[in-house]
Amino acid sequence: MHVFHSVPYAAHDPGRHPLFVDLIVIGLAIAFDPLPLIPFILILTSKRGTAKGAAFIVGWFLCLSLITALTLLFTGGEPPSSGSVPSTTSLAVRIAIGVGLIGFGVYWRRRRGRPRKEKKPPKWQQGVDNMSIWFALLLAPILQPWGLMAAGVTSVMEADLKSAASVVALILFVVIATSTYLALEIFTIVRRDRAHVLALSLRGWIEGHTQQAIIWGSIVMGAFLIGSGVYGLMT
Repeated sequence: MHVFHSVPYAAHDPGRHPLFVDLIVIGLAIAFDPLPLIPFILILTSKRGTAKGAAFIVGWFLCLSLITALTLLFTGGEPPSSGSVPSTTSLAVRIAIGVGLIGFGVYWRRRRGRPRKEKKPPKWQQGVDNMSIWFALLLAPILQPWGLMAAGVTSVMEADLKSAASVVALILFVVIATSTYLALEIFTIVRRDRAHVLALSLRGWIEGHTQQAIIWGSIVMGAFLIGSGVYGLMT
């Protein structure tokens, strides 16, 4: 039983922001977030990397799926009525996340070029070759970008399980958010020697461009979430 009254998605409320667009954009942002990608590549290029990489992907996928399922359980599989407290709160949270992302991007932009203290890598990275498969599985949810995940939840709340388009959008959201990790894993299994060199090169490139990715990724995603949230409130 869901906890609030709802109406079919977009059937009687054409002003809603398209669910498909929201989930695809957020899914892509999660998939290409550089901060979890770097540790995943480190795991993938370690001893028994493909097995640990597969466990990481399972943990990543299960976490995404569980959060999506729990959100749908909360809504009863139907979007909240436009103007209702859950709907307004969801949009307000989306806007707040957008503002936070822009603030985060601006903060990193101001720090750019300043000398930074060298941080010691986490202990798990120092022992990555001896990492267990179970640790890799549990590490994935910890490394997921939870700000973007929260933004995804505000969009999943708008899903109507009676609509085929909503179901497709939900499936694509989970798959797309996992796609980069799955692609790297498959390539490593198929072309192990070449993949190892490519993964190390990719890791170096990502580390060299992490600041730019964080700055512009945060600002662009923040603007998108603010625009989406304001659009939903106004309509």
